[in-house]
Amino acid sequence: MTDDDAGADPDGNAEPESDAEELTYAEAGVDIEASEAATAALIGAVGESEGDYAGLLDIGDRYLALATDGVGTKLLVAEALSDYSTVGIDCIAMNANDLVAAGVRPVAFVDYLAVDDPDETFAEQVGEGLRAGADEADLELVGGETAVMPEVIRGLDLAGTCAGLAAKDAIFPGEADPGDALVGFRSSGIHSNGLTLARTAVTRDHEYTDACPFGDYDTLGEALLEPTRIYTHLLDPMREHDVRAAAHVTGGGWTNLERMGDYRYVVEDAFDPQPVFEFVQSEGNVSDEEMHRTFNMGTGFVCALAPEDAEALADATDGRVIGRVGEGEGVSIRGLEL
Repeated sequence: MTDDDAGADPDGNAEPESDAEELTYAEAGVDIEASEAATAALIGAVGESEGDYAGLLDIGDRYLALATDGVGTKLLVAEALSDYSTVGIDCIAMNANDLVAAGVRPVAFVDYLAVDDPDETFAEQVGEGLRAGADEADLELVGGETAVMPEVIRGLDLAGTCAGLAAKDAIFPGEADPGDALVGFRSSGIHSNGLTLARTAVTRDHEYTDACPFGDYDTLGEALLEPTRIYTHLLDPMREHDVRAAAHVTGGGWTNLERMGDYRYVVEDAFDPQPVFEFVQSEGNVSDEEMHRTFNMGTGFVCALAPEDAEALADATDGRVIGRVGEGEGVSIRGLEL
């Protein structure tokens, strides 16, 4: 944002003014570029696998797909509130949604819970969330592992692996075409990415237990713990309407659209951000660009398909046409160029 842009957001609303130092994801503790470089180094050492959001293994007439992910520092909010009842939903969502973005139906999930000191209460709460997430994603919990590692873990860490199956002709091609329309689907809130930035911003002048000034949440911590939305219900309608590629808007925010191919993504009608984003931006004095490079900002899943099919997909689901794919590169949204 240039000096001339200060004081107004791309939608014409006044940006909150603050004397506090402008906060970025990197300053909060997560450097996306460094993370991507480390991931590239790991891939270079072990070799590329087929698939982007999920690893695909050819097993004859079908693909077996695998995705793995965790809940991240959202667990620190759960710890502060002594409420782990929803983090299992997040764990399943972050994995199942990646399979959906590849055009794969999630079928089974295994979890890995690492703790410094086993506790029946939070273990039961984690289990409740995993069951709720499995029901929403329509998959089976087939096992898991609990490891007690007091010298490695402080508190707990929760991750998991999701397996999926798809006929070879059911996988999305994975590449958008210039001229395609973009159909977007609403998020439930921050989901499970960017929590390090959100937590740092919120706790500058507040506690997680402070009363929440927006929405139906009792505390600020509850707003940050809103579970990640699961998009498994989109699989059949996306296949029926010949979706070419899809993007789960996670770490890296709106730049995730570039995973659908090296094109220009013009977003003209994204869903409005939930109030939690405005609060994080205000409390952390975070720029518009940094917000859109870190968070989903109200839209958690996007797919690309032919314009003549886009309205029909939107009508068949809870999505809407939010933009288009063009020649060039980058993402244009709310007056920003990412």
